[in-house]
Amino acid sequence: MNEIVVISGKGGTGKTTITASLAGIVPSQVLADCDVDAADMHLVTQPEIERTHEFYSGELPEIDPDTCSQCGTCRDYCRFGAISEDLQIKKEQCEGCALCYHVCPEGAIQMHPRLCGYWYESRTRFGPMAHATLGTGEENSGKLVTTVRQAAHNTAEKEGYQNVLVDGSPGIGCPVIASLTNASLAVIVGEPTVSAIGDLKRVCELTEFFDIPTLSIINKSDINEDLVSEIEQFCRQKDIPIAGKLPYDPVFTQAQLQGKTVFEYDPEGQGKVLEQIWSNIEKKLLKN
Repeated sequence: MNEIVVISGKGGTGKTTITASLAGIVPSQVLADCDVDAADMHLVTQPEIERTHEFYSGELPEIDPDTCSQCGTCRDYCRFGAISEDLQIKKEQCEGCALCYHVCPEGAIQMHPRLCGYWYESRTRFGPMAHATLGTGEENSGKLVTTVRQAAHNTAEKEGYQNVLVDGSPGIGCPVIASLTNASLAVIVGEPTVSAIGDLKRVCELTEFFDIPTLSIINKSDINEDLVSEIEQFCRQKDIPIAGKLPYDPVFTQAQLQGKTVFEYDPEGQGKVLEQIWSNIEKKLLKN
């Protein structure tokens, strides 16, 4: 089984658009949207949810009003300001450190598992899909990424799919590392802007550190020729093949407005470019 993870050094480079477009080309595949902090691939893939699962991570305190003496000790000790003047827990500010639990003289505070979001097993017109929703301000997205990726992997094994196509998280932090675990191939999407090139170089260091075979795609390749040349030179130095280039084209936006992938909306134009990109990805997989 191949696990292909599409990532980027920064958000907004077109990673999700490209991943969704490849979903219509890659044969025998399960989709996984591991960009759980800002999941949006569902807007194009339009999944029909079959199973919903709660995602718990960390703990949240609860004050028993019948036992509480209103002494305010918990509020005085909380360095995060997560307990109000009337001794109510402010969930959005609580770090789950449990200090209030330990200092309460009445034993009126108990810690409970914290519901941070939900993850889903769904079906799309492209095949099965695992995805998730992280609650506003909630943390531990790396753990949720691992849950989603493992769910997609299990579905592929159970139902006999050959490929898992992952929309990974942007950046180089914990969610990205969780996305890349067990990856057969990392596909890095970059764009010719100064900030994006710096971030592309950092994420390349990450895949190099974990010894993951890597390809790159240059998106919006016609907006700055000098910076495209810089990306190409960097990729040559790092021996990272460029799977293809995509121009800045209004058809990408038009396709999204209609809830379609670019491959569906423009099969004879950018769809052909994406088919060639997949062909190059497939060749790299066969070499590994």
